[in-house]
Amino acid sequence: MKIGIIKEGKIPADNRVALTPAQCRWLQENFTNCQVLVQPSATRCFSDREYSLAGIQLTDSLDECDVLLGIKEVPPGDIIPRKKYLFFSHTCKQQPHNQKLLQSILRQDCTLIDYECLKHEDGHRIIGFGFFAGIVGAHNGMLAYGNRTGAYRLQRVYQQRDFQSLIHTYFGLRLPNLKVTVTGSGRVAHGILEIMNLMGIIEVEKEDFLSRNFAYPVYVQLKGADLYRHKKTGTYNRDEFHLHPQEYDCTFLPYAKQSDVLMNGVYWDKDVPRLFATEDIRDPAFRLSTIADITDDCNGSVPINAGDQTIEDPVYGIDRYSYQKTAPYLPNSIDVMAVGNLPNELPRDASKYFGEQLLKYVLPDLLQGSSAVIERATIVKAGELTGNYQYLQAYAKG
Repeated sequence: MKIGIIKEGKIPADNRVALTPAQCRWLQENFTNCQVLVQPSATRCFSDREYSLAGIQLTDSLDECDVLLGIKEVPPGDIIPRKKYLFFSHTCKQQPHNQKLLQSILRQDCTLIDYECLKHEDGHRIIGFGFFAGIVGAHNGMLAYGNRTGAYRLQRVYQQRDFQSLIHTYFGLRLPNLKVTVTGSGRVAHGILEIMNLMGIIEVEKEDFLSRNFAYPVYVQLKGADLYRHKKTGTYNRDEFHLHPQEYDCTFLPYAKQSDVLMNGVYWDKDVPRLFATEDIRDPAFRLSTIADITDDCNGSVPINAGDQTIEDPVYGIDRYSYQKTAPYLPNSIDVMAVGNLPNELPRDASKYFGEQLLKYVLPDLLQGSSAVIERATIVKAGELTGNYQYLQAYAKG
């Protein structure tokens, strides 16, 4: 089997990659029936020379490959007929902007395996970039609070070569006695907590966070059971919540009145209650001044998320009274850090982490045929929607 690493075609080009040069070499050495080919790219975080030095063949044409690995959506016009693709297609929720992509995959008799749909039997996602989104988002949130208060300064993540270099920038960092709330329990939250610990921010209990001030920086983590209550029973059941989130209320608001910074890593969908209402930010007791919305849903769990910024300019303000988007760090604004491609600030580390999961849970089974995990993540097979994705019929027809 020949596996091709495609050049990212979406604009702006993503600099991450599904497999690093070392991982490509490992794959070829440990699976004698496998060869990896790489399409040259000037924007990839690993250079063409690094792949070449690892013994990986570079080629402009991937027509002879059986499987093609990418990261972001492939432009519809770039789809090669009758190939098996793995990438984040962003089609399983019927996203309008990728309708033509799915139509092209069907029309070209391709197979589409979506990374987002690769899940264990219990529904937990197998691979993703969430951990490094949490790392970068938490850093950027703390950077924004430092810029607002003038209490400290942080360097930008994308200016560091890797995560280890970023850690070195925290040496000697002294933070004020701020209070941070972290929401979520998945990979994003794990990345946030990594930064909290590296910066010396101390975890405290929920009751203490709400009732005390501290002589040092602290954080509290709020998971699903801490954030949502059934409207009738006042209880929380994870499975029930994911099936019927509209039957729950959110209990976050007291933390907004005790926190300086919110690091938001919570799952959100259209029926999930928001953390607070937009009008709540007018309340003088609403203490939050900086929000890092790392899961980044426009008008989502953070209702004042007004859309994406860029890596170069990640923060904007929302006026507390007009709710309009402003420059950041103004007296009457709340600062919002919202960037959709945060892991691109640490692309080499993020790619290495992602590729490790692919090598552990996906590619060996793919090379040997398939698996239940792969079948569940296959949206299209040889130009036909699979059973689990028949609900996309109308979307695919347009």
